[in-house]
Amino acid sequence: MNRSPNPPDDLLRFRPEFPILEKTTYLISNSLGAMPRAAGRALAEYADTWATRGVRAWADSWWDMSVVVGDVIAPLLGAPPGSVSMLPNVTIASAVVLSSLDYLRPRNRIVMIEGEFPSVRYVYESLATRLGAEIVVVPSPGGDGLSADEERILEVIDERTALVAISHVLFKSAFVLDVAPIAEKCRRSGALLVLDAYQSAGTLPVSVEALGADLVVGGVLKWLCGGPGAAFLYVRPDLRVRLAPALTGWMAHPAPFDFEPPPMHYRDAAFRFLLGTPAIPALYAAREGPRIVAEAGVDVIRAKSLRQTSRLIELAEGRGLRCATPRDPARRGGTAAVDFENSLGVSRELNARDVVVDYRPGVGIRMSPHFYNEDRELDAAFEAIDEIRSAGSWRRWQGRPSLVK
Repeated sequence: MNRSPNPPDDLLRFRPEFPILEKTTYLISNSLGAMPRAAGRALAEYADTWATRGVRAWADSWWDMSVVVGDVIAPLLGAPPGSVSMLPNVTIASAVVLSSLDYLRPRNRIVMIEGEFPSVRYVYESLATRLGAEIVVVPSPGGDGLSADEERILEVIDERTALVAISHVLFKSAFVLDVAPIAEKCRRSGALLVLDAYQSAGTLPVSVEALGADLVVGGVLKWLCGGPGAAFLYVRPDLRVRLAPALTGWMAHPAPFDFEPPPMHYRDAAFRFLLGTPAIPALYAAREGPRIVAEAGVDVIRAKSLRQTSRLIELAEGRGLRCATPRDPARRGGTAAVDFENSLGVSRELNARDVVVDYRPGVGIRMSPHFYNEDRELDAAFEAIDEIRSAGSWRRWQGRPSLVK
């Protein structure tokens, strides 16, 4: 197939900032973004600060870092300064949100959808029900969790709904939900909307105002290239004072060093949703990737992502392979998933050859190019798949247990 050459890719100017790209075809930024060189320098700064300042580092900078780093993330969400708190992971952020509400009948329902990331479902199904909530899960059209029907979601939101907790982009298939009408129904029904932006922030434009989200959870681990151990929680500023998290800690107290006994009092600030001692090393690393993403520009990143995922779909379909990824650009996130017989073994062989992908049951091999990937890497990945399948080299992975796929 003859293809017209693509225009010069200005985003590749950032490629030298990511060391793993020198020797690896890295196509899995929806799982773990490549580490920026600046993150290494930031972690060295942390070590030097601990070594030279000791406990004084808390007063110097550490105590405020959970909110200072939140202000680095806020512009990527279209959120105002002082509205984003940093927490260790989205499971904890979700638990903080859950613990902030009273689930008193008749308004005790939480609406979710099939296809949410399991860790989030686990905490909702376990914690929320103990708090008195009733979980209502809207099934996906195909019963496989790969897409969502917004009309069916709208139908179940009513005056009994306390919270609607949905993903902006589904993690397996990269299906993008149309959030705005759901937010409007929440407003009319008196429910709150908490949006999981883990698979959108950094690769899709995100605006809390345009989407109508009351709260947003997500993390820097993936498209924001900020590494593990740092998630974010946005709370609409005028909503904040109404929420009193039961899952809390002394950092949320207005005078933590007064060491007052209970009852708990809360700061009217992003600190309100913090817990105990934060993961300071992770916060150092978490600043750097989002800064690069902001400099690159999410609108430009999105345009490149659509072009590259379109190419991946074309390469899969040209080989007659199954592809769960939406063809409609408006419905497609940053990932293309391709499946075929023995795709798990092929994915493991690809990783052994430094073509880094992952595998998820039901969709197969996920490929997630980011702004630093070259177009040639997409064709090279499929050429490697062809060779692995033809030679049968995937067989060496049969019978080898692996927790991480």
